[in-house]
Amino acid sequence: MAKSKLNLKLPEISEEEAVRRVKLVHKAIKDFEGQFDEMEGAVGMYFVGHLVGWRVLVLIHNKRTIRKYQDALRIDIRKEFPETGPLTEKSVGYMLVQKAKAFWKAVSGEFSVENRRAVLKG
Repeated sequence: MAKSKLNLKLPEISEEEAVRRVKLVHKAIKDFEGQFDEMEGAVGMYFVGHLVGWRVLVLIHNKRTIRKYQDALRIDIRKEFPETGPLTEKSVGYMLVQKAKAFWKAVSGEFSVENRRAVLKG
């Protein structure tokens, strides 16, 4: 895979939004019952999701994992995250399915995407 340097900017978020996000995670962890590594994965998805959007998330995770993480955090990724985010272009898989115009086929597994989980250096 060729290395690429993207020129992407992280958006500023308000203090209120930052506090809302941290409180959501703290409450989810406090109320969670299950395997701790699942919560850890859910928290990672939560913070990354705000930057890449839900389309990248459904491309890199299977439906069961998305559902498990949503349940752990008590969120709906399509409501919590934008469709795409400021760092969507870091997703090799997403950029490939966009070029092929095969996003939903890739999500369903009908269209195979090599390196769908790879991230470009930004």
